[in-house]
Amino acid sequence: MTSLNRLPQYYLTSEYPCSYLEGESARSEVAVPYNLIDTELFGKLIQTGFRRSGYLVYRPGCRLCHACIAVRIPVEKFAPNRSQMRAWKHHENLFASGMPADFDAEHFELYCRYQQARHPGGGMDRDDEDQYAKSLLQSQVDTTLFEFRENGALRMVSIVDRIPDGLSSVYTFFEPDLPGSSFGTFNILWQIDLCRKLGLPYLYLGYWIEGSMKMSYKINFSPLEGYFEGKWQTLEIRK
Repeated sequence: MTSLNRLPQYYLTSEYPCSYLEGESARSEVAVPYNLIDTELFGKLIQTGFRRSGYLVYRPGCRLCHACIAVRIPVEKFAPNRSQMRAWKHHENLFASGMPADFDAEHFELYCRYQQARHPGGGMDRDDEDQYAKSLLQSQVDTTLFEFRENGALRMVSIVDRIPDGLSSVYTFFEPDLPGSSFGTFNILWQIDLCRKLGLPYLYLGYWIEGSMKMSYKINFSPLEGYFEGKWQTLEIRK
């Protein structure tokens, strides 16, 4: 448990090119030192719009732009649509196993294929083993790596944090070259189902930006709550 006299400090980074809005600059508010941020404290930070990548705990701190909105799914209110039901049925033969977030060469090979096929030129497609481990496997909180296999073949890997009021979907990557697959949709449905089994009310999905194709899939899971104006509110999204 974090001691009251050892609370983290917060600082703003310098500006850097925005990964989501072309031509825009971004900066982040970062919580330090990372070793003070345990599961309990991270659970409080995520409720105010923070996110985690490796040991880095951050939220947008841009001067003028407020496009990034932290989002979560209130799982008891969620009902899948027909397309999502088809994705769930299509991948019902996937078998999930939870394990520590340790490096595995087979996982890394799948990660590289996924990045090169889905996000070429995005930077992560050039990650080496060390960069992969630092951004996805390092953690000071309650983190589980789930691998999904079909007839023994690795199809998908998902890194998930468990916090007091829910699960936080850190990152998911999957086999990119199987025609007709809907691994991403299935994975979110699977995490919603896991929240329900664990009695946890929320699935945190990171950030959503209106107009960003990379994040557009998130609006298909409704109702969706966003953190803005200092509180969580149901998002009214025009599709």
